Amino acid sequence: MRAAFQAMGPWNVAAETASEPDTEDAVAQQYRSIFISDLHLGTPGCQADALMDFLKNHPSEFLYLAGDIVDGWQLRRGWYWPQSHNDVVQKLLRRARKGCQVIYVPGNHDEFARHFVGHQFGGIDVLTDAIHTTADGRQLWVTHGDYFDGVIQCAKWLAYLGDNLYEFTLKLNRHLNHWRAKLGLPYWSLSAYLKQRVKKALMYVTDFEEAVANEARRRGHQGVVCGHIHRAEMRTINGILYCNDGDWVESCTALVEHFDGRLELVQWAPVYSTHVPSHSKEAITA
Repeated sequence: MRAAFQAMGPWNVAAETASEPDTEDAVAQQYRSIFISDLHLGTPGCQADALMDFLKNHPSEFLYLAGDIVDGWQLRRGWYWPQSHNDVVQKLLRRARKGCQVIYVPGNHDEFARHFVGHQFGGIDVLTDAIHTTADGRQLWVTHGDYFDGVIQCAKWLAYLGDNLYEFTLKLNRHLNHWRAKLGLPYWSLSAYLKQRVKKALMYVTDFEEAVANEARRRGHQGVVCGHIHRAEMRTINGILYCNDGDWVESCTALVEHFDGRLELVQWAPVYSTHVPSHSKEAITA
């Protein structure tokens, strides 16, 4: 997988499309910082079109890629890399080239990229984790979060099994939403529904959130930004601001920082060819 990563043209600056329109220059900068994770490029479930739409409409000074950007687990099983995924990588490279500070913190699905920590690719810095200081002076620890997942750390085979089951759920979900779209119904997440209904899953999420927040407090930070569990959330845990930026497989969410330091979760609705995309913001700020 590491060799494939090195050989992938999109990660080379020279691979950018020279004819890409320079649309961002004419757009006012809306956010100081954007945090996204769990894109899972390389899988059919990745909402690459929605992500491209979001990135085109929201330039920023800082862009944090908080893990699971490329899904190495799925790419090992079978190669899947459509042009839309190539476009996302080229857009990220272009953001870095145009002066945006792009920081990539690898996760468990793209753990191969951890071999490149301390290096830079096309202006994108690869780091184990990062510290972001907001405009109002708060220090946020940026990490993917998989180190606080007992399944990943202690029973990786179970994590692989769960990943296969998750992919099956997403495949079923795509078929279901195809017909919902034809009926004029909004997007609905089967896996999110199952997570909300399973008590053990909720206990796992709560334990994960508390563990990440406690580690941020131990390190002396005021907050933490992570991904991994595909559940966008912003709340205070034992005095620490816990922020999870969600994912770009189901929820299509990002954490954004305004120029006054205010943080907000933004949801960008998935794009379907059967209807016009809609965009909305979650009313969660800090």
